Amino acid sequence: MSVTEPSPATRSTTPAPPPPRPPAGRPGGTRWALRAAGLAGALVLLLALTVLSLGFGARPLTAAEVWHGLLDSDAAAYQVVHGMRLPRTLLGLLVGVALGLAGGVMQALTRNPLADPGLLGINAGASAAVVTAITFLGVTAFTGYVWFALAGAAVVSALVYTVGGGRGATPARLALAGAALNAALYSYVNAAMILNTVSLDRMRFWTVGSLASAQTDTVMKVLPFIASGVLVSLALARPLNALALGDDQARALGARPARVRVASIVAVTLLCGAATAAAGPIVFVGLMVPHLVRALTGPDLRWMLPYCAVLAPVLLLGADVLGRLLGRPGELQVGIVTAVLGGPLFLYVLRRRKVAGA
Repeated sequence: MSVTEPSPATRSTTPAPPPPRPPAGRPGGTRWALRAAGLAGALVLLLALTVLSLGFGARPLTAAEVWHGLLDSDAAAYQVVHGMRLPRTLLGLLVGVALGLAGGVMQALTRNPLADPGLLGINAGASAAVVTAITFLGVTAFTGYVWFALAGAAVVSALVYTVGGGRGATPARLALAGAALNAALYSYVNAAMILNTVSLDRMRFWTVGSLASAQTDTVMKVLPFIASGVLVSLALARPLNALALGDDQARALGARPARVRVASIVAVTLLCGAATAAAGPIVFVGLMVPHLVRALTGPDLRWMLPYCAVLAPVLLLGADVLGRLLGRPGELQVGIVTAVLGGPLFLYVLRRRKVAGA
């Protein structure tokens, strides 16, 4: 039995279906889910450290005592929680968020992985302005010297950026400009405090970075500045991503480089000025956290900045609790603990950059 080939007229003209494609977006969806899960885990860790900060001190409290102290005004722990632990913890949360976001924005803006509000002299500018206000102008209330702190942070931010080369700034030039201004400003701060014993007594804990003197009034007054800086920083995530490709590519993507740079300086000024006015100059938080976060999220600021906003207060509250533990029956100021933790990391980062550039 012979089989004849069908004529062209009788052949089916329907094309063969294309081979099945893998579902689109699966790798990206998995990456998004992992990052979201990591952020949720960081929030759980932050909650745990918040409870530890409320419960640990000269008089340790259990979780149940902390809960009753928060909600029941008749509880024995109410005065301890509301009078000391809660303002301290809330201020630690706010200052941690501010320093973490400021470090992330600065590193993205300058394209410098060593950028940090402390290393580039911005915290020193705020400190010098506050010392000037207290020593020579008699300003003692937080509502008075917070404006000096903001002005000092803004002036030093602009000065470091200008001295470092402006739009042509390199990481090395920015680091050198910041280091020079940082040394000069802290020399001025120390001289002003030594020459004025009243200022020395008032600020000897503030200048090393401390949460110990936190009050509810301070927390409420610093909140609007830090909240404004947080909103501006998060809104800059996409424009700063575009700016990382270069000014021409950023313009092609709809970003305006000049406005992005100005908005970034405004955000860093609000965050660093308010945090420094409230807790003193705390260093290395803005350096350490973005480095740790970048290893988890990559360079995408849409994820990196939210992670910084969560993990920086984790680091700061953890350092504060550790300082209370190591210094019992007294305590080590949180600025000392972060400096001890951050110094080796800074040397490690420098060593890695040197090896990579060899």
